[in-house]
Amino acid sequence: MSKQHTLKDSFTLQGKGLHTGLPITITFNPAPDNFGYKIKRIDLEGEPVIEAIAENVGNTQRGTVLIKDNVQVSTIEHGMAALYAMRVDNCLIEVNAPEFPILDGSSAQYVDAINKVGIQEQAEDRDYFIVRHKMEVTDEETGSKLTLLPDDRFCINSFIEFESKYIPNQSATLEHLADFEKNIANCRTFVFVREIQKLRDAGLIKGGDLDNAIVIYERQISQPELDSLADLLGVPHKDATELGYLNNKQILYPNEPARHKLLDIIGDMALIGKPIKGRIIATRPGHKINNKLARLVRKQIKMSEVQPPFYDPNKEAVFDINKIKELLPHRYPFLMVDKIIEIGQKHIVGIKNLSVNELFFQGHFPQEPVMPGVLQIEAMAQIGGLLVLSQVEEPERYSTYFLKIDNVKFRNKAVPGDTLIFRLNMMSEIRRGIANMKGYAFIGDKLVSEAEFTAQIVKNK
Repeated sequence: MSKQHTLKDSFTLQGKGLHTGLPITITFNPAPDNFGYKIKRIDLEGEPVIEAIAENVGNTQRGTVLIKDNVQVSTIEHGMAALYAMRVDNCLIEVNAPEFPILDGSSAQYVDAINKVGIQEQAEDRDYFIVRHKMEVTDEETGSKLTLLPDDRFCINSFIEFESKYIPNQSATLEHLADFEKNIANCRTFVFVREIQKLRDAGLIKGGDLDNAIVIYERQISQPELDSLADLLGVPHKDATELGYLNNKQILYPNEPARHKLLDIIGDMALIGKPIKGRIIATRPGHKINNKLARLVRKQIKMSEVQPPFYDPNKEAVFDINKIKELLPHRYPFLMVDKIIEIGQKHIVGIKNLSVNELFFQGHFPQEPVMPGVLQIEAMAQIGGLLVLSQVEEPERYSTYFLKIDNVKFRNKAVPGDTLIFRLNMMSEIRRGIANMKGYAFIGDKLVSEAEFTAQIVKNK
């Protein structure tokens, strides 16, 4: 299991807002474990804080806008993409304006600043959202579709389509987050000349120029019209007969717009609140459809108190049965755990394979063999004992004993042929040899049983 990370130190960037045109100062600060991403508007009375989560997105026109209690922060996606891709899990962001600075229209300066201050490993484990089943969102009006599929890491395949001979169809792929810094972070946002006047009329892109966005001129307009737009943006006049990119800086990649759309997806997925293990297939992505997927994932997370652990039977066990027998005194027919597949400071995941030859199936029940619920709780306790005993010196000299069992619930049957996957979480720190845990038993994605229990660690005489 990987650990959570925060920044080693604070860093500050300055620039103008893309939509407001205001001079903006933004500071990214270290934050404690399980803090997530929060944004503080230090220019407002009381310095209100907005949690950067998908439910707080109130507008997606030309950027992602967080709104809570009439306080808003917009154009957050480039900064959020940098934090997520650089594996910064916890960060307090202070900004003195209603939007993040646009900088050069990419995530590059955020990434450079993160690299400069460095990141700090924290005590808590990263809590991944592991995609187990296909999830899909669509927008019939725009033809946009995002599909989220199972994968062993976070990766994206993105496809964009526009009525433009310069970017009619483009695609971009990110197979590993480690490639973000080199291949995606410096890709700039883009706009078509035909959109600029409408955006300005809507009160947007007051800070837009040829240094913070790719401007695509693909449909010829009259020279006076183009001159008027140039004056609006405060840039030199261009020849109206010369179509193409109007930027001061050359295109970095033939598919830079597609790569930037991929960057935006990462920034919007950061609002899920957990790192993801899954593959996104995006067709005509945009902030609206991105947020729709992020909200769907968050809804899935809320539906279950704990996500079923992912079990790959081909992966080598953390503790095999021989190691388990070194730590636990239990033996046949009462050893209820076959292997441990994951362990951290405060959690553990163990496996129990049920065979029809289990002794208890002979009497419970001969015509309909069912694993007794009390033995499921016993298996939880044994796995919890392994978590505790693995952290003490000379574990063979200690035993764990039940003191209390609470909130036990049995939801489904466990029968021969099933593989039970147990996850135990520490509910508090171990004090005076007393451990409080919450245990869950799953068969595949199905929750079978759960319980809270208190156990005491006792040194053997």
